[in-house]
Amino acid sequence: MIDWLELAESAIASPWLYAVLIAVSFLDSFLPLIPSEPVVIVAGVYAATGQTDIVFVVAATTLGALLGDLVPYAVGRLLGVRILKRLPPGSKRRAAHDWFTRELDARGGFILVTTRFIPVGRYLATLSTGLVRYPLGKYLLFIAFATATWSAYTALTGYFGGVVFQENTPLAIAVGVGLAFVVTGVIEGLRRIHRGKADAPKTAHDLQPEGGSGL
Repeated sequence: MIDWLELAESAIASPWLYAVLIAVSFLDSFLPLIPSEPVVIVAGVYAATGQTDIVFVVAATTLGALLGDLVPYAVGRLLGVRILKRLPPGSKRRAAHDWFTRELDARGGFILVTTRFIPVGRYLATLSTGLVRYPLGKYLLFIAFATATWSAYTALTGYFGGVVFQENTPLAIAVGVGLAFVVTGVIEGLRRIHRGKADAPKTAHDLQPEGGSGL
């Protein structure tokens, strides 16, 4: 298995670093075991010392993540019709599918932007968006904003750590990773509160007609 952190550190001050950032953020969009955040944070830390360019770090990470988010969406689109045929009207799974479709129509931007910051959430959201055949134009608009925001936040947490602890690179990296975890936790908490107010599980259940057969 590739050690992405070691690969990124070996490419610091080289144009190849940006190729590594594109690759790791691309793969992390649909492969949960790829650690893109630590790699981007390391690049941000070294940007504080002038060994990398923070603008290029953000741009490369955004490009990779944007292209990567198209993969699960495309897979979902390909499988969507086949899966929909297995969701008979009146079933619980069809009700959940229809509920998610309406949720995307109502607040697709919120869902795609916030789940981009949640490692597991981003995979489920992008795949599900394809499954319900969410319009490609709107999807591209929202993931472009989501990936740019995520890339900037991740790189800048490393950059901030590098500025504060210029004489201690390992500590700067640790601070950057810690900040990333804190912000991710806050975003997940806000997302859960918002989802709780919407009462999603109850809504999906209530959509099932009485006497309807479930899967």
